[in-house]
Amino acid sequence: MTGDHQTLALVLFGVFVAITLGITTYVSRNRHGSAEEFYAGGRLFSPMENGFAIAGDYMSAASFLGISGLIALYGYDGLLYSVGFLVAWLVVLFLVAELVRNCGRFTLADVIAARMRERPVRIAAGTSSVTVSVLYLVAQMVGAGSLVALLLGETSEAARTWAVIGVGALMVIYVSLGGMRATTWIQIVKAVLLMGGAIALTVLVLMRFHGDFDQLLRTAADRSGHGSDFLAPGLKYGGDWTARLDFISLGLALVLGTAGLPHILSRFYTVPTARAARRSVVWSIGLIGSFYLMTIVLGFGAAAIVGSDAVRGSNAAGNTAVPLLALDLGGGADSTGGTVLFAVVAAVAFATILAVVAGITLASSASVAHDLYASLRRGNKQRSEVTVARVAAAGIGVVAIGLGLLARDLNVAFLVGLAFAVAASANLPVLLYSLFWREFTTRGAVWSVYGGLLPALVLVVLSPVVSGSPDSLFPGVDFQYFPLDNPGLVSIPLGFLAGWFGTVTSADRADEAKHAETEVRSLTGAGAV
Repeated sequence: MTGDHQTLALVLFGVFVAITLGITTYVSRNRHGSAEEFYAGGRLFSPMENGFAIAGDYMSAASFLGISGLIALYGYDGLLYSVGFLVAWLVVLFLVAELVRNCGRFTLADVIAARMRERPVRIAAGTSSVTVSVLYLVAQMVGAGSLVALLLGETSEAARTWAVIGVGALMVIYVSLGGMRATTWIQIVKAVLLMGGAIALTVLVLMRFHGDFDQLLRTAADRSGHGSDFLAPGLKYGGDWTARLDFISLGLALVLGTAGLPHILSRFYTVPTARAARRSVVWSIGLIGSFYLMTIVLGFGAAAIVGSDAVRGSNAAGNTAVPLLALDLGGGADSTGGTVLFAVVAAVAFATILAVVAGITLASSASVAHDLYASLRRGNKQRSEVTVARVAAAGIGVVAIGLGLLARDLNVAFLVGLAFAVAASANLPVLLYSLFWREFTTRGAVWSVYGGLLPALVLVVLSPVVSGSPDSLFPGVDFQYFPLDNPGLVSIPLGFLAGWFGTVTSADRADEAKHAETEVRSLTGAGAV
């Protein structure tokens, strides 16, 4: 990349970072230190504001960089991510949003603990939430490394390392100083920027082909190197039965995982009522649905205009397809238009990463402080709990940086698929059982969480993702015993099965009074915080 690219993009990076740090500083001067303020922003956001923030939280580097890259490399099979991420919101809208808002205060564990023994349930749910959050953070770190390496024209380890460290440091600052209120406004600003950037690129791609989407697809197929196979199922997931099962596993993880993501669930507590929570989801579905339709155009546009080989040559996982597309649409590497458009898209993608990591870090630090720390410490000391959350944000940032450097060569959308699989395996079963099963017990809740979490993690470790293939994290060793890249097909049913088995073998009976109270509260909002 030329010096003009670097200078302009770095200036835009700096402007966005300055604006977001200004928001964080302003909010930190106008807040009090209560848990409700830090975790939920005082529950003062409107449905529209929260809808934009949810969209900003959800439209991550995996969406903007990873999905478009997968479509550019694998065509039809890459569409699974766009469809899966969008359909998942129907589960959230109809099964989760209002009920979670009515039953909880700040975290997933609040919903489960409403009718169970608090300590074991909070420890289990807190552990699961932190694990899912760290996996999700790793994907954003990988995206940051790929983006900054492309910007600087560097393929060295040092460039990626410092990019990941810089993002990690910024996310800790956002969360520690500003809490939920600053994080929400950062996400709103980012959602507006991302939608604007995606709309501009989509219009330019369609203009290049005079609005003829059929011509766009034919050109993409011709330049992909795969011909008509590029537009048919099976290029990535259709070679044999293992690949087909992996396809099903990934689809299950994407559709069911969203309802178990801690940073998405925590957003429902930032509005005053359950009705506002549902309206927030409606706003977010409109924004997210529009965005994922545009990623389809961007992915095929990158294949048609840049070429699949060029995308793969820049980044083997396809994470740089959209910035390269912007460069070409603007007029090429040596043109002013190409320089400006590339820099804008790179800055928007960087803004995307910063906003999403802030939301995830806040959710995971809340789980550490509100669930793990509070369950081990006697008494109600909200101020010290908030202090623990700030310290936890730094610790989680360090862990995410380390894992992000380790997984730097994997596709970010693929990494998010793993996080979704763990969320769907460990969090979704216990959440649905707690809300809808009258006989559910504390043992069933604990077994459900660990019965989904541990198999999911073990299966990932034993999968081709970690060892046994040239694209693995550790290509030089082979302890691959599980054939699928995504564990969801096995671990999600195990989570539901463990919850059922733990309940039917439990000596304790479910508390009928607490269940009745939870049911009334979840459906009517009576007594909700």
